[in-house]
Formats: sequence, structure tokens, C-alpha cells
Amino acid sequence: ATSPTQQTSIRLSRTDLRARWQQMLRDPMLADIPGKIELTEKGTIELSPPTTRHSILQAFITGALQRERPDGTTLTECAVETEIGVRLPDVAWESSEFMSRYGTMSPLPRAPELCIEVLSPSNSEPEMQQKTAAYLAVGALEVWLVRADGTVKMLNDRGRVAASAFGITLDGLPRFAPDSEIR
Repeated sequence: ATSPTQQTSIRLSRTDLRARWQQMLRDPMLADIPGKIELTEKGTIELSPPTTRHSILQAFITGALQRERPDGTTLTECAVETEIGVRLPDVAWESSEFMSRYGTMSPLPRAPELCIEVLSPSNSEPEMQQKTAAYLAVGALEVWLVRADGTVKMLNDRGRVAASAFGITLDGLPRFAPDSEIR
């Protein structure tokens, strides 16, 4: 991710973070930037340019969740307010109860029940551990980390799990060589 704004050592309050996110949503300079835009807890904007591989995996996972869990809503890149800023899981699933409670708030004050990150070569292990902990701390029941080779690491608040409590499988998940997106 790229950070085009200067880093500050002061953490924004949740109110200030939410206000900054709302300001970003109305900013015409940010409207046409392709890719994911996240906001750190210090107000720094992080950009993640999209790749075709990432988009294919994100679309596959979205379709699988829609088929296997039609009792809820599948989201892509929904804004979630966390202790490390406003973060956007690549794919998320929320129950109808969650949707009834939070609707289309942006950012969501709590994480949907399932948050999924499609990993890019630039993602570090500490970064993904931090995001996983942040999603779990604000209500996610599970966080999945999907690698280019099709490996899915499923985690909950007790650590890694062998199978999802949501009964979802990602059979047929496309598999790519880790460096397949960069040529």
C-alpha cells in the first residue's frame, strides 16, 4: 500500500476518524482513484492498486459466499472502523441481523461476521496479523486470509481453525503462482 499523506504520531479519536472518512467519501479528488483506499488510525491514506489476479480471487469468493450463504449479504471492500483505522476487507459476509442493525453505514462501526483478505505480494505477515486482530476486536467471528496459490488460512479469536463455522468451502478456488500478477 502507498501512503501519499504525511505520517503523524497522533492517533485520531474514533469520532475524528469517522469524520475524516466521511470527508474522503465526498472528496472529488479521491472519487476516480482505482483500487482500495484505507485510512490509518493516524489519518494517513493508504492506496492499494488492483491486480487482475486479486480481482479474480475476490470475484470467485464473492460468488461462493452468495451461493453458500444466501441468508446474508456479501460485500466487497466495505469500510470497517477498527483500532488501526478504517479498513476494507476485500470480501465480507454479514447476517441479516447485522444488516438490519447497521444497514449502509460507512464506515461500519463493527465488522461483519466474516472478513476476508486476498493477499498481495506486498502484504507482510505482521500487517495481516494486525488486520486480523483488528477485525476480530470489532466483531468479526472469522477472518480468512487467501493466498495466490489457493491456500486459505481461517482464523477466529482462538487462532487458526481447520474449517469455517459458517459452513462455507471455497472448492474450485483459482490457484496462481505467487508472482503471476507482476510481469
